[in-house]
Amino acid sequence: MATIKEIAALAGVSRGTVDRVLNHRGSVNPETASKIEEIAKALDYRPNKAGITLAAQKKKLKLGVIIFSRENPFYIDVLNGIQEKSKELSGYGCSVLVKQISSSVEAQLAAIDELLLNGINGLALAPFNEEQIRSKINGLFEQGIPVVTLNTDIRNSKRLAYVGSHYFRSGETAAGLMHLMTGRPLTVGIVTGSPNILCHTERIEGFVSALKKHDPEAKIAGIVENHDDDIESYEQTLALLKSHPDINALFFSAAGVYGGCRGVEALGLSGKLRIIAFDKVPATRTLVEKGVIAATICQQPALQGSLPLEILFNYLTTGEKPKKDCHYVAVDIRIKENI
Repeated sequence: MATIKEIAALAGVSRGTVDRVLNHRGSVNPETASKIEEIAKALDYRPNKAGITLAAQKKKLKLGVIIFSRENPFYIDVLNGIQEKSKELSGYGCSVLVKQISSSVEAQLAAIDELLLNGINGLALAPFNEEQIRSKINGLFEQGIPVVTLNTDIRNSKRLAYVGSHYFRSGETAAGLMHLMTGRPLTVGIVTGSPNILCHTERIEGFVSALKKHDPEAKIAGIVENHDDDIESYEQTLALLKSHPDINALFFSAAGVYGGCRGVEALGLSGKLRIIAFDKVPATRTLVEKGVIAATICQQPALQGSLPLEILFNYLTTGEKPKKDCHYVAVDIRIKENI
């Protein structure tokens, strides 16, 4: 196995320079850094595990996490994954600071700034797909602070990696399920969270694309936003169904499922509409058991919480970039018989 000393000799630099490049400590001429990285890769350099532990304990790394509010029950399971991984990393002297925010770009920017003041070395973030957030992530990259996005991604940013579902395919899966479970021409109402959260829009894109392939005559009657709020979801779903009495199926692409289904029940349409949703939070599970929801697509929330921290810790202690840009979690489909 290659050593830092051997890499330094081949690159014609000091061991300190190699250490700074491989462990992202301090600035090194880009051309020199590239040469060192190429040599390390060619020699299959792997940091010593005992050394990694010692280095991590000396660094006393701080990782920040920003996720959406507890009002969305999905994030309770994400938080469980974060807390479990935090306990493990504490043995390496690494602490994890968690912020839960409301659905606001301004709140997310403020939370990032607060974590920076606390001296974080890396950030796991469920981002808004907004230019202000993209610019912030790119700025953190320039400062040497890596960002891993979780649960939802942001396009064209300098984030290190993404952990979560493949949302376009998840939308396609929902459309396929709806087609298989409905033996009549479809008129669909879509209830989503927010257009500035990428996972919500990608699910809808995948759903509409696949639905048209399965059923060219299918119609999308309308799309309403609930901002992941059950009260707003109740009101918006009620209004959608009243204004489009021909709707025979509903697709919930985000949270607010309980509130939306209360609207369905209030109109006496329970069991008459084919409803597809996401996740296995307690309220959704109950609605599947009652037959209000036909199927729900689940996406390993605890792993979406733990894996970003693991990626950040490995990168900050070894300098190794993750082998994949996108780490897609597996999904499984739950119906009344297996919920």
